[in-house]
Amino acid sequence: MTLNDLTVKFDQLERTTILSEWEWMLKEQYLPILITASGDAFIQNLIDDSICWLGTAGAELEDIADSYDEFVELLNNKEFVVDYFMVQMVGDLIQSGKSLEAGQIYSLTKPYLLGGSFKLENIEATDISVHFSLTGQIADQVSNLPDGTNVDRVVVSES
Repeated sequence: MTLNDLTVKFDQLERTTILSEWEWMLKEQYLPILITASGDAFIQNLIDDSICWLGTAGAELEDIADSYDEFVELLNNKEFVVDYFMVQMVGDLIQSGKSLEAGQIYSLTKPYLLGGSFKLENIEATDISVHFSLTGQIADQVSNLPDGTNVDRVVVSES
């Protein structure tokens, strides 16, 4: 499996708006530089050029590298790729016949933050923009709830 299998092209999308539903967390200071097939993004801080990982399933933001060059070095590290690109899951999805078309990523049908799991039957190919919009809105709505809160309704707006 190559990095091309684990990432998606998103040059057809507007980089400045793809993360708009994540502004509550990111404060408009990041742009995506690499999107994983598993629906996460590596984003660059526009202030200091550092690179972070945005884990959309659990609404995680993690510092990865101080510079783009340092990030590129990490992409050559097998352990890093296995840790952040969900290699096994993507491989299992491809092997099961769930392939991606242009403009799609793998997304949980029942989001992790709402009790969904990373089982193959809970994952489907989804439009990149739809994935980032829905996961961002859901993460925002549950961000201030105590752990274990029962969520019986989520409101999704059209971006």
